[in-house]
Amino acid sequence: MSNQLRVRLVTPERTLFDHAADSVLLPAKNGFMEVLYGHTPLLAELGAGDVTVHTADGDTRLNVNWGFVEVLPDRVTILANDALKPEEIDIPRAEKQLDRGLEDWKKAGESEEAFNEALRVISEAEAKIASAGGTIKSH
Repeated sequence: MSNQLRVRLVTPERTLFDHAADSVLLPAKNGFMEVLYGHTPLLAELGAGDVTVHTADGDTRLNVNWGFVEVLPDRVTILANDALKPEEIDIPRAEKQLDRGLEDWKKAGESEEAFNEALRVISEAEAKIASAGGTIKSH
């Protein structure tokens, strides 16, 4: 009997990862969590950031943005709205997204919905820039 997880990361467009792994570290909406074989079943909302899959062959890192993760004792299924390999991230585009989010945040005023949407855009852009190895400019 193997003590490995089956980790699958899918988006509406493609499957980015589908392999056995020793563990997976992923961004839940309220913080990072690590999943090992035998984990208690759970369903969590996915945040923005890097998923790191640890295998015998090394680590695989993928940037995800929102969605859900289903954890079962022997498998993890990550359903992401968007996911990219670090080399696929367009840093100038992510920087423009960050600028747009910061502008929206300044304009949000008293609207909680507008404020939360701006924070979502900022978090997503910052996660992409960090994943690609870029530097986040201070504003």
